[in-house]
Amino acid sequence: MAKIAFLGLGVMGYPMAGHLVKAGHEVVVYNRSPEKAANWVSEFGGAAARSPRQAAEGAEFVMACVGNDDDLRAVVLGEEGALAGMAPGTVFVDHTTVSAQVTRELYGAADAVQASFVDAPVSGGQAGAENGQLVVMCGGDEGAYARAEPVIAAYAKLCKRLGESGAGQLTKMVNQICIAGLVQGLSEGLHFAEKAGLDGRAVVEVIGGGAAGSWQMVNRYETMLDDEFEHGFAVDWMRKDLGICLQTANENGASLPVTALVDQFYKDVQKLGGARWDTSSLIKRLRALDG
Repeated sequence: MAKIAFLGLGVMGYPMAGHLVKAGHEVVVYNRSPEKAANWVSEFGGAAARSPRQAAEGAEFVMACVGNDDDLRAVVLGEEGALAGMAPGTVFVDHTTVSAQVTRELYGAADAVQASFVDAPVSGGQAGAENGQLVVMCGGDEGAYARAEPVIAAYAKLCKRLGESGAGQLTKMVNQICIAGLVQGLSEGLHFAEKAGLDGRAVVEVIGGGAAGSWQMVNRYETMLDDEFEHGFAVDWMRKDLGICLQTANENGASLPVTALVDQFYKDVQKLGGARWDTSSLIKRLRALDG
């Protein structure tokens, strides 16, 4: 079993770090708010560190799941950042959804101190993290990935290396691009059913087993019909992710017209007060248009 530092105890990181303890690893956690770290220690054991650097000292693996590019830089770089405490040969595994640009920047910073950096964003949401059923998309050196994969297995149902540094983040962008279009299509379909006087549940029972079926349909249609949006990934975070997708598409020349449109629809949801609603709240926007 490994000595692991885990940085970031949000809705995803908190249970992920817990799964590492359950798998038998020795875990030290760091969180920007010490109270949450103390709560985690009382629930799972292990220990809490005062800084990313302190958490990383003596660790074989440093895992992170924070908010955005700037948050990631803050826990990795600087005098109190994780790299300052990492010994040569340590593997840093980043589960944050960030730009491929910052991933490659930090890959270079880790390489300069003879450490490794694996970008490993996840899909599956809070439920996937709590149940240890995440899908993990990785980029980085083959050797570092091979070492990290058995550790990641504590909270993953699928983990795969897609290529060199940044490939994991680029794959996560593909994931979010696909989800954006799917959720908008599902929202329009359910909204149409409502306006047509159909029983939405009966409709999904029929079409869910055919070509229209999807994870989003199976897991979100009931709460969407019930106008409940407290289940899963928040609109604020989705807009952050779609912004990364659109920026990267601008750089590589990809055309993302639907993604750009759905991003603006999520902006409308934010204006409705739905910043913390889950991503299925696109249907709420359609209902609001009805007045």
